[in-house]
Amino acid sequence: MTGSRPLSSGLRALRPAAFGADPSGERLARIRRSPNFADGVFKNPAGTPRPDGAMREAAKAYFRKEERVQRAPVGMVPVHATTLADLARPAPSGLRLTWMGHSSVLAEIDGHRVLFDPVWGERCSPFNFAGPKRLHPVPLPLAALGPVDVVVISHDHYDHLDLPTIKALAGTDTVFAVPLGVGAHLEHWGVSQDRLRELDWNESTKVGGISLTATPARHFCGRGLRNTQHTLWASWAVAGADHRIYHSGDTGYFEGFKDIGAEHGPFDATMIQIGAYSEFWPDIHMTPEEGMRAHRDLQGGRRGLEGGRPGGVMMPIHWATFNLAAHPWAEPGEWTKDAAKDVGQAVALPRPGEPFEPAGTLPTDAWWRGVSAPSAHPWRRAKEPLVAPEASGDFDLAGER
Repeated sequence: MTGSRPLSSGLRALRPAAFGADPSGERLARIRRSPNFADGVFKNPAGTPRPDGAMREAAKAYFRKEERVQRAPVGMVPVHATTLADLARPAPSGLRLTWMGHSSVLAEIDGHRVLFDPVWGERCSPFNFAGPKRLHPVPLPLAALGPVDVVVISHDHYDHLDLPTIKALAGTDTVFAVPLGVGAHLEHWGVSQDRLRELDWNESTKVGGISLTATPARHFCGRGLRNTQHTLWASWAVAGADHRIYHSGDTGYFEGFKDIGAEHGPFDATMIQIGAYSEFWPDIHMTPEEGMRAHRDLQGGRRGLEGGRPGGVMMPIHWATFNLAAHPWAEPGEWTKDAAKDVGQAVALPRPGEPFEPAGTLPTDAWWRGVSAPSAHPWRRAKEPLVAPEASGDFDLAGER
């Protein structure tokens, strides 16, 4: 019809802002030059085949009625009550971590403040009426957090890259360190290009007195109705004058952790993904046992031995905040405690919002037991084998894969 817009233009107009933007121009040209980009997509270190039927079987397990009660807390999650006051005091050791829930962590390292994967939104979804909803409140408002030197994003899935949170941070002076291609989303949401540090694997940038390196991970990307694999996913190694830390983002277990540890470790603390695991996607998320193995591969256990305690504290992330898989809600916490005990590894298990210093007294109480379903006991520990290259899976629940 005369004067009407093409159908494609109308569809673009309906595209939710949360979908972000596709890389273009010089950013897309740089992606195509990446050694990790081939045949039109970014590639994992060992590939990510996806078996037929995995998504269908995962959906059946997720919605199985008899297991629903185990996949959420049965009471109010005990969020730390004095986060704001605690953060107002300097960290005597020079390194303090505050888990804000899921994969969001504030790291105070050698006089700098680094905020990993900040998600303050109510849902990890492109929509405010559907998708996994937060199971506990954020420990404090984002505005109360104070100045942040750098925001680090591991990849562009909704439970790691949150539109309302990024829009709030876009009005500050913070720098954003992101994997290659993810900058397109942030520019689309109002972050100026001069505040972006967009890195390929094994590239580094300096912000003030700290160095940030994008390191490999075994996962994938995507926010829209189709997954183009045109944005990279990464783990991150951060080094200050006196301390080193590691954030895994989302990843399956792979041998590359040893290379990362050899190049950038040993670490004073690692933040390791241990939740939302499943037999249907063993190569893109780790079980707690695999997460502990990854920590040790990263040489996290070699730092600080002179203090009489296995150095390199491991803190589990990517659990307890959103219901993203069919395993019991509290199982990652219990399994992590067991895995740490099995190998004599120091592990921190803070409540959301509870700051701690890896060199100090670690939070180790099993706080989740008071709000977990009785039917989840005794704790189910699946004896899953380490990921094999030919085993794989993919599950999409409002953006989490």
